[in-house]
Amino acid sequence: MSALLGPAEIRDLAEMLGVSPTKKLGQNFVIDGNTVRRIVASARVAAGDVVVEVGPGLGSLTLGLTEAGARVVAVEIDPRLAEQLPLTVQLMQPGAEVTVIREDALRLAELPGDPSRLVANLPYNVSVPVLLHLLEHFPSIRAGLVMVQAEVGERLAAAPGSKVYGSPSVKAAWYGDFRTVGKVSRQVFWPVPNVDSILVGFERRDEHLASEELRRATFALVDAAFQQRRKMLRQSLSAVFGDSGAASAAIEAAGLAPTARGEELTVHDFLAIARG
Repeated sequence: MSALLGPAEIRDLAEMLGVSPTKKLGQNFVIDGNTVRRIVASARVAAGDVVVEVGPGLGSLTLGLTEAGARVVAVEIDPRLAEQLPLTVQLMQPGAEVTVIREDALRLAELPGDPSRLVANLPYNVSVPVLLHLLEHFPSIRAGLVMVQAEVGERLAAAPGSKVYGSPSVKAAWYGDFRTVGKVSRQVFWPVPNVDSILVGFERRDEHLASEELRRATFALVDAAFQQRRKMLRQSLSAVFGDSGAASAAIEAAGLAPTARGEELTVHDFLAIARG
């Protein structure tokens, strides 16, 4: 069995690089090999897969992915971590294929190898924007598994009518089907976070729901609806359409009730309103 990083190696690496995990970058490093293998297995990573990983940090999950035979495209914003990662991989698993992109994931415009999966312990402070950015810009990503803050993950996978259903739920549903896969103990991280973590899996929808122009229009409606989630749609969408009368007409034309609230609507409902 290939070598993975343990707690001692991770702390030694961090000390050598002068890296102190920061809340600003949302850094919490996984130090438990069993958790790494659980993530890789839950993500259904197979030999030959090209996997994009965002925020690889010191390489715990990267090594789990390469152990499974994946080729990894790792996106890392911290220059020290980006420089060290290939060295760590070659030391622990000689011959493993890892390409490191030193970039802010939110500014990423291209990736080598057309990755088919996203598997990542996403930085918690930007997890939803990073996920949506990657799904928008990289259609080759067909499925994946991300570890995020539990509250955020439950929101991503929520269905209409749920108390936690919101803007991230609808926007994620634009791209595919999201589900929670299981919680992760705080104790497998260094430093130990003060929030719970959860794994969220997804499969991309085979067909685009609509054009990019309609996606933007739909997302604008979603943002407006959930900025004032307790208000009826005819009120919350009035700013988008100019007034509540125009909003009511657009909502009714889509076959929906102007008195409904955003939390009751599916992504298809919002799209129907956007189509006009």
